[in-house]
Amino acid sequence: MQVNETAKEQFRPVIVAFCCNWCSYAGADLAGSSRLNYPADVKIIRVPCSCRVNPLFILRAFERGADGVILCGCHPGDCHYSTGNYYTRRRMTLLFSMLDYMGIERERTRVEWVSAAEGAKFAATMNDFISTVAKLGENRKLRDLRCKK
Repeated sequence: MQVNETAKEQFRPVIVAFCCNWCSYAGADLAGSSRLNYPADVKIIRVPCSCRVNPLFILRAFERGADGVILCGCHPGDCHYSTGNYYTRRRMTLLFSMLDYMGIERERTRVEWVSAAEGAKFAATMNDFISTVAKLGENRKLRDLRCKK
């Protein structure tokens, strides 16, 4: 029993963050410039707009071993591509229902609106998301679907 407890204590979730180039990625940059701490386990992928994130990208991230996926974009109404984040909001609502159907916990996926001036919010959001996913433990659902050698 002690082996499982020590394994859980050492578990560090792998988080994939899709960040909008204009706002959220700049917010991540501001968090780094301001020396605000968030775990290095967050792998940031810069995208032109949050609407460019196909829901299949999120499923692929889970399939490849991500324990959590967060999508960060501009605040609604402030998108550099006018209506991109409105499309994101609709797509993610559908994706959340599909993930529920597949048996993946809702807390493993998140959408946040972070502007370029909100470096502190970016760091706080990442720290909160990491702690939420760490409590859930390792994601095994989609890893089990892959073919293993």
